[in-house]
Amino acid sequence: MYIEQVQKNLSDWWRYLIGLVIAVSGVFVFSIPHGAALIAKIATGDVDMDKIAANDTAYLMGMFEPNLNFLYILLPFTGGLIFLYIAVRLLHKQTLTNLTTSRSKIDWKRVFLAFLLWGFISTSMTLIDISMSPEDYVYNFEFDRFIILAAIAILLVPLQTSFEEYMFRGYFMQGIGNLVRNKFVPLIITSVAFGLLHLSNPEVDKLGNIIMIYYIGTGFFLGIITLMDEGMELALGFHAANNLFTALLVTADWTAFQTHSIYKSIADPASMSVNEIIVPVFVIFPILLLIFSKIYNWNNWYDKLAGPVRDISTLDEA
Repeated sequence: MYIEQVQKNLSDWWRYLIGLVIAVSGVFVFSIPHGAALIAKIATGDVDMDKIAANDTAYLMGMFEPNLNFLYILLPFTGGLIFLYIAVRLLHKQTLTNLTTSRSKIDWKRVFLAFLLWGFISTSMTLIDISMSPEDYVYNFEFDRFIILAAIAILLVPLQTSFEEYMFRGYFMQGIGNLVRNKFVPLIITSVAFGLLHLSNPEVDKLGNIIMIYYIGTGFFLGIITLMDEGMELALGFHAANNLFTALLVTADWTAFQTHSIYKSIADPASMSVNEIIVPVFVIFPILLLIFSKIYNWNNWYDKLAGPVRDISTLDEA
């Protein structure tokens, strides 16, 4: 029903193309402050133009104070979310609730359950790793800077992750599903596209393409819980917790989020075990699927993940 319900709105294929352009335009518009700051910085002459021309991520990330840089990174996602909402309301005459869930209203208990569960698990795994490999971390906590980081992160990280979820598990999942009249195709397309979106992350350069297993695997996990639960609430909570706790707990010189976090990893990324990439996707995520399925009594897995997208009128009659 989550995919089918979009048929109640204006769901012509061309509207989704225009909506995509509008959402991406929002990203570019809200990137203007960062672009202007870069131009002003370059104008001072106190920069290495060779590194800028080479798109040296580490250098570009270090051009501004970490909290300011973090703000610049998150702003475009906020713009994308705002513009996507405008497209959904004006182009499709669709409500935010209808884009989010098949339920009559957004189930915030689901959002917070996923947020707290994954926040607890990810934090526990990080603290265990710190205790087992203390030589790989340095204590990085500075109260004044951390408070500013926390304010930015708590306000904007959920907007960043919500934009990605509404774009992939919401807008694209519903749009592609109704276009091809199948659920498995949008699951594949949105999951792979979500992973490829992270190709420009500095982690890919440092860890190699094998990290894409994690990104694409995470995309599949988020897509599966959205389809099985007939709504995005669990995905919204999980994704927000993942990025928020990452930003606050641990940073490194080679990650997408370089922040005034509590700890800083000084480990050589080349020494990272493949298991650290494989285990979350093939062990932890399946366990989470099992937990969610027990809590929410999921069934009929094949039909929900790979079945046909039916005409909404036949479902209403049934």
